[in-house]
Amino acid sequence: MLIVGPAWPLRAGGMATFNERMAYSLQEQGHQVEIITFSMQYPSWLFPGKTQMSDEPAPEGLNIRVLLHALNPINWLITARYVRQYRADYLILRYWMPFMAPCLGMLSFWSAIFGSKAIRIALADNIIPHESFPLSRVLTKFFLAQTDSAATLSDSVRADLMALGYRKPSIRLKHPLYDNFGAPVDREMACNTLGLDPGFTYFLFFGFIRAYKGLDLLLEAFADERLRSQNVKLIVAGEFYESPDRYNRIIRERNLAPHLVLLTRFIRHDEVRFLFSAAQLVTQTYHHATQSGVTQIGFHYHTPMLVTDVGGLAELVDHDRSGYVCPPNPEKIADHMIDFMMNKRYAEMSAHVAVKKQEFSWEEFVRKLLSSGSPT
Repeated sequence: MLIVGPAWPLRAGGMATFNERMAYSLQEQGHQVEIITFSMQYPSWLFPGKTQMSDEPAPEGLNIRVLLHALNPINWLITARYVRQYRADYLILRYWMPFMAPCLGMLSFWSAIFGSKAIRIALADNIIPHESFPLSRVLTKFFLAQTDSAATLSDSVRADLMALGYRKPSIRLKHPLYDNFGAPVDREMACNTLGLDPGFTYFLFFGFIRAYKGLDLLLEAFADERLRSQNVKLIVAGEFYESPDRYNRIIRERNLAPHLVLLTRFIRHDEVRFLFSAAQLVTQTYHHATQSGVTQIGFHYHTPMLVTDVGGLAELVDHDRSGYVCPPNPEKIADHMIDFMMNKRYAEMSAHVAVKKQEFSWEEFVRKLLSSGSPT
């Protein structure tokens, strides 16, 4: 079995983590698995972060082949021949943006031409990209034409898939837990490890900072005067994938600096469990979205979540039980944060998250993913 997509040594955040965790689960179920990752994923001028490469150790027990060049058609042919020689029964192609459509589509096409019998499954994070451009739909249709089936991680993405006229087998799967960052730790220990005062309540914004993720909405909400009487701070943990200027302007104009903990850099794998163990509310105030793996990290650590009612985010959170679902509006976001603090909602919501998380197993995910591509 081959998985094609980001993995170590790329520093690709949630997608690399997902692919590696999926490979572990497939191995646990007796499959021989290899991940084909990129030797070059994006040209440097297109990559918004500081570096594409990880300085962390390779994940243990996984076969990862650095092979695919996103912009080199000759390399696509070479990789397709490797797929044929590997004799995989399944070829799982991670798809998240139209920029990757020529590479992944031609790899899939040539592997079949060369005689690969692998069932080609598109595992799509997005069908319509967050930052669209004129050829987005054409490129995505081209890629999808080179697949045998497709799986999405939210109802909204599956609806986009259907809207593009995809008529091959498809399935909507539940995004499994990110349980590979380690076990939860005592909150006071987590705070001490991060250099935080455990006397505060901490809300958490986690992940790469991009315009669609709505950090601006969250900062405006956090400036609400009603929160100033609460002993609460916001941790912003993640690297800027755009200019920080407008966020810094909000922080300056709203005098938010004393109420923030800014860890605006790449967050290492071994730091994640401390952040989620220290936080009592995860905030995902997106302007628009498909789904987010941050929710699945929160579930693992029994951390309640506040999400905006966009895309697939609301599909996972039971409003007023495991967290809050609200419009992408600063005042409404602030209303729910105030409710969380004033009514001391953490314990009851965390208990509900602990029950809800049982719906998101990797074993069930990979079983359904593979069956989605099998002939009926």
